[in-house]
Amino acid sequence: IYMEDIIARMQDEKNGIPIRTVKSFLSKIPSVFSGSDIVQWMQKNLNIEDQVEALHLGTLMAAHGYFFPISDHVLMLKDDGTFYRFQTPYFWPSNCWEPENTDYAVYLCKRTMQNKARLELADYEAESLARLQRAFARKWEFIFMQAEAQAKVDKKRDKIERKILDSQERAFWDVHRPVPGCVNTTEADIKKSSRMKQPHKTRKSVYGLQNDIRSQSPTHTAAPEVKEPTEDELRNQIQHWQAQLDRHRLKMSKVAESLLSFSEQYIEYDPFFTTPEPSNPWISDDVTSWELEASKEAGQQRVKRWGFCFDEVLKDPVGREQFLKFLESEFSSENLRFWLAVQELKKRPIREVPSRVQEIWEEFLAPGAPSAINVDSRSYDKTTQNIKDPGRYAFQDAQEHIYKLMKSDSYSRFIRSSAYQELLQAKKKVKPLKRFARVSLRFFFCSVLFCCVCFVLK
Repeated sequence: IYMEDIIARMQDEKNGIPIRTVKSFLSKIPSVFSGSDIVQWMQKNLNIEDQVEALHLGTLMAAHGYFFPISDHVLMLKDDGTFYRFQTPYFWPSNCWEPENTDYAVYLCKRTMQNKARLELADYEAESLARLQRAFARKWEFIFMQAEAQAKVDKKRDKIERKILDSQERAFWDVHRPVPGCVNTTEADIKKSSRMKQPHKTRKSVYGLQNDIRSQSPTHTAAPEVKEPTEDELRNQIQHWQAQLDRHRLKMSKVAESLLSFSEQYIEYDPFFTTPEPSNPWISDDVTSWELEASKEAGQQRVKRWGFCFDEVLKDPVGREQFLKFLESEFSSENLRFWLAVQELKKRPIREVPSRVQEIWEEFLAPGAPSAINVDSRSYDKTTQNIKDPGRYAFQDAQEHIYKLMKSDSYSRFIRSSAYQELLQAKKKVKPLKRFARVSLRFFFCSVLFCCVCFVLK
């Protein structure tokens, strides 16, 4: 309620945050404001002197979906020129029910019917759609009909109104079905809180069963009698763990299919099946292959390989450099710089580790850090404890969180970006140009030879 009162004051026509329409290259961006506008308004109207405190409060509001960035799906506040838009009260947490998977399936299905670049499904959304389609196979026709009806209604709306509503609906699902690696603020509901207050009603492992029964015993003393679990409790636990094993079991056909797809993807990079160009330096005297790997000039195969998975980009120095340039254009290069700094920390001599840990903490994670990164509360608390006894793996949890964030969000946009596509197309044009040069050279020599013959005959 306190957040919603502040949001209502922010939207006041006279004393609120100024809402404006911004002109981009080919279109207009309606009903937006910048992150610095929010911070300045908070410091002025809420008597907040510390900028970090204002950013923290704004990030909490964004995480609960009261306003959202229009350029990405990371619900946090940045004190810069990033554009934000207010969420309609219909989608506020206090007014919304807990959405079901069928609602999410209708939303994703509707997105596939709208042929717009800004409405394309991200990788994690496409995976969710495929999973939901398998789960609701029997009533998928009904879900498709609902999505089709909603898409027809949306087409009748005004273009600007439709654009705003699309962004607000997408922001709603960013809160309730967030990008992998982002914090889900809707997880802690009343039912889960009540289960936490009554832990004896939740499932327990066999190993912790005796301790739980002992703690719940009314005759608990310093040396209580150990109560053995009953036959029904053990049977329930066995059934629970059998169900867990079944969930993580894969059919042999699925494993074989995955292996075949992996082999087909990497067959041109396997020297046993495809003759490498240039030749393998381990069996010849040609070191051109090593020179190409050490150079900053990426060939066609090298650029194409970046699209296989995120690890291929991180393994390649040129790939990391290109990915860093892309992140700089999105003002999120601190994520990759933090990941690389932690990787470099693991290779440091042990005597240099404590000082380097402190440098990384002050640059990326400390309050008011110049290159602050967005990590969840669990990883932040764990890292805060780890730096008290600094080691090479003090930032392991935060690094894993940032890795998942880049893999699920930034990497997919990098592969779809014009920078990567232009680089890939540029490498593909090299061979045709060389062939054209050879043909032109042959034509030149034939022309000279023909002129000489004509001159002799004359």
